[in-house]
Amino acid sequence: MAEVKKIATRESYGQALVELGAMDERVVAIDADLAGSTKTGVFGKAFPERHFNCGIAECNVMGTAAGMAAMGLIPFASSFAMFATGRAWEIIRNSIGYTRLNVKICASHGGISVGEDGASHQCCEDFALMRAIPGMLVMSPADDVEARKMVRAAYEYNGPVYIRLGRAAIPVFHDEDYEFSIGKGEVLHEGTDIAIISNGVLTYEALKAAERLETEGIHARVINMGTIKPIDADIVVAAAKECGGRIITAEEHSVVGGLGEAVAAVLAEKYPARLRRIGLQDVFGFSGPMAELMVAFGLDADNIVKTAKEFLSE
Repeated sequence: MAEVKKIATRESYGQALVELGAMDERVVAIDADLAGSTKTGVFGKAFPERHFNCGIAECNVMGTAAGMAAMGLIPFASSFAMFATGRAWEIIRNSIGYTRLNVKICASHGGISVGEDGASHQCCEDFALMRAIPGMLVMSPADDVEARKMVRAAYEYNGPVYIRLGRAAIPVFHDEDYEFSIGKGEVLHEGTDIAIISNGVLTYEALKAAERLETEGIHARVINMGTIKPIDADIVVAAAKECGGRIITAEEHSVVGGLGEAVAAVLAEKYPARLRRIGLQDVFGFSGPMAELMVAFGLDADNIVKTAKEFLSE
């Protein structure tokens, strides 16, 4: 696969937020003293009167966002994923989820790829935490283009939204004419031998794996599942039916409570099929460079290829 430009999805979020701010005066940004890291700072420079820093107090961020939404504003609340979803979970549940307020939680630095920040900051439980809140829309973009269009879709959606964004620059593979739809997966690579369903940074790894498998005569279908809740059951069932009843999920998240379990639930209820889940295997991360961590935890194309071959040989 040829080299492509790389952009961090948190950068994409900042750009999209400024565009929304110019379009709608109801859009406001709230952060926990991390405007530089979450990229809400670019919104703050463009619209200083609509940018609010609550300090290192994530519960206050979410409570403030709830209050603003109740007043008719459209708040985008940001912090690191670990603290936005972990520290502030009860506030999100009771003040945003229970009341179904129109708050957009866009959390950066999600997953193991935070790298050297270590286990305390590597949030690999956020999908599970947010999926558990009734009515919460949960999404994770795979590249810059999808991230920008996902943020726009979140703005247009009336209700609570959680979007996980990444720290590191990742390859951009979508064209600008790509149309993102909430709750819909997309087939990026056709195949009938096995299906690989992924999201976030793992989608590019899945595409690389599919290309390598193709050279060995194995045809893998790659599905990017940007929306984790609600999951696209139709595309999952079609993959199970058309790819030999073999599905691999790949995510930068724990195998507990994330994309893999969402896919497993669909298969159990609608079309039983065999499943292998690639992700953190119920363990915490540790400090290290992103590239090395991805390999150490099997979140790379090599492990996807290995898993696919073993699966097909069973």
